[in-house]
Amino acid sequence: MRDAQAYVKLASDPELHDSLAGFHAQQAIEKAIKAVLAHAGVRFRRTHDIAELLDVLHDAGLAPPPFADRLDEFNPYAIEMRYGLVEPEGLDRPGTETMISAVLDWAMEWLSQIR
Repeated sequence: MRDAQAYVKLASDPELHDSLAGFHAQQAIEKAIKAVLAHAGVRFRRTHDIAELLDVLHDAGLAPPPFADRLDEFNPYAIEMRYGLVEPEGLDRPGTETMISAVLDWAMEWLSQIR
């Protein structure tokens, strides 16, 4: 939730670089997926790779989050863009906020279920 809050604050300022907001978008999505996996008792390795985490969800037979086919677009914000190795090509800030919100809602639904 904190990364989602940070994303909203950073994304609202057009003067801030996309890499700043994108990093928190990636973190919010990554942590939501990890929370679902942990809640379901599924083991996963330490990674920032959203695509890998989605594969783990799939292999465990768990339903994917909304926008699963696009979430790996945030992978570069975890490392490459954060350290200036590549430049973002334009973050769709409103669309990203919608995606984060949908993934967090999906995770909250999972977390509210009793094992």
